[in-house]
Amino acid sequence: MLSALRRADLSVRRSSPSAPLFLARPMSNQPDVGQRTYKDAIRLLNGLQSNAAVLEQIRASGGGQTEYTIPETVEYLARIGYQPDDLDRLGVLHVTGTKGKGSTSAFCDSILRTLAPDSRVGLYTSPHLVTVRERIRINGVPIDEQRFSRYFFDIWDRLESSPKRARESTPLRPAYFRYLTLMAFHAFLSEDVDATVLEVGMGGLYDTTNIIPQPIVTAVTVLGLDHVAVLGNTIEKIAAQKGGIFKKGVPALTVPQESPAMRVLQTCAERAQASEMIVVPEHPQLQKFALGLPGVHQRSNASLAAAMIDAFMSSQKLPVKFKTLLGELPTEFDEDEDDDDELPPIRQASIAEPTTQRTTNDVSVPLDDRILQGLINARWPGRCQRVPDPNITDRPNVEWFLDGAHTKESLEWCAKWYVEVASGETSSKRVLVFNCTSGRSAKELLGAMAQALSSPRSQRALFDTAIFCTNLTYADGFSSELTAHASDSDSLKHLTVQKECATAWRALERNGTLEQHVLVLPSIEQAIQHITELAARDKAQPVDVLVTGSLHLIGGVMQVASLPL
Repeated sequence: MLSALRRADLSVRRSSPSAPLFLARPMSNQPDVGQRTYKDAIRLLNGLQSNAAVLEQIRASGGGQTEYTIPETVEYLARIGYQPDDLDRLGVLHVTGTKGKGSTSAFCDSILRTLAPDSRVGLYTSPHLVTVRERIRINGVPIDEQRFSRYFFDIWDRLESSPKRARESTPLRPAYFRYLTLMAFHAFLSEDVDATVLEVGMGGLYDTTNIIPQPIVTAVTVLGLDHVAVLGNTIEKIAAQKGGIFKKGVPALTVPQESPAMRVLQTCAERAQASEMIVVPEHPQLQKFALGLPGVHQRSNASLAAAMIDAFMSSQKLPVKFKTLLGELPTEFDEDEDDDDELPPIRQASIAEPTTQRTTNDVSVPLDDRILQGLINARWPGRCQRVPDPNITDRPNVEWFLDGAHTKESLEWCAKWYVEVASGETSSKRVLVFNCTSGRSAKELLGAMAQALSSPRSQRALFDTAIFCTNLTYADGFSSELTAHASDSDSLKHLTVQKECATAWRALERNGTLEQHVLVLPSIEQAIQHITELAARDKAQPVDVLVTGSLHLIGGVMQVASLPL
């Protein structure tokens, strides 16, 4: 039975009936490194997470990423033995955006590996689903536990042996994400990768990844309002943060954006003296192919990825392993100078040579077969992913629909994808499992999804059962690699967010999920236990389960239900 499942790697356990359920054990000022095993590395890494109180102070102050972030990161880099110029050896494709930056990164990674199978391609992304090693991949595969441990303790020891900092307030070791970013740089340099796809963590201008002096190409995916407490509460402020990754002499790519956002991105490109700004529309050829990542919205991400590879292959900084391909690939985009006169000019900035904007000609040049194959081969777990449950004993009739959508727009896309691919059988049971992080509007997020799911002709409730649970992995704690100190223990204990979600859902559902089938549960384990019991009532009846609202929720479901990555 699922309730009997327990994992030896839980980092949060109930030590007594009165012990706090949701708080991880605090780290001492000088943590014991233990035997330097993989578990020791994970324990120490988790100790670098910021807790909920600190994050709330950051949100209340209206910031967190500051002008000190980049200088501090450069200082950390020097303390582990590198200079920013060393990072240019990585052949970086730098990607940011609000929606689709992870998918675009996955497309780029797949195309590069398809073009040059004998190359070594690094991929750095966040967050992870089940294991932190997913964040650092080489040739599509997460680095193994042995190499993760080795590179983790390399960084740990180097920072320990060079404690001098320019500012007294700078910690001896950086926080979780910054530490992993330094570790990724160290791993990729040590492994001699030929190219690196680097996804921004948050924003761009002050993001830890933004210390690459000369990436080969930079790109911004679709923009929207997200992380407003840190990045700003307008699309213009967010665009200014995202456009902060543009660099002098480097192509700056984006997709069609709202006019205010596009104007800001244009200005960012000018000020950075980017070599050019390219607006990439959806390539019509992609309508004829089933991309590796489902959903019509992925065509925009795939088009941007293909354009990034075109810019990468056209660069004078093209890595040696890819130079053998020159002459084999068609020029994907028509650069006829006569077309430029018809395009809207970028607003002039105070630089010697203004950056020019062009829109790619997406009709005249078909995509190379190898680029198409890379787009078809791409995989990105937890994003519009359909997975039959592997537990054929307890849940033979369950199919999971997983998407880490967590903004209004992405939840609309998720809902449309679900309607398109889910079982059309009227007899199927439909279950929603949802969570969102504190600070987001449950009513707004669920409203966007409900509207996309609704059909005026349907008299059936959108879901037979709606479950709102926390991201807590098991009833008695987080799985070690899913530990989240950022979770507010008081909110978790009282299920504050989940109750808000349930209230919002009851008000939104036009036909109404029956009251007894709107559930608020304290853990992912208990949510899956309920689904297991539901499936057992009639194993001949299909049960479609949509899990969305949080990538952390997706990862926890994959962990507890033992779904394949």
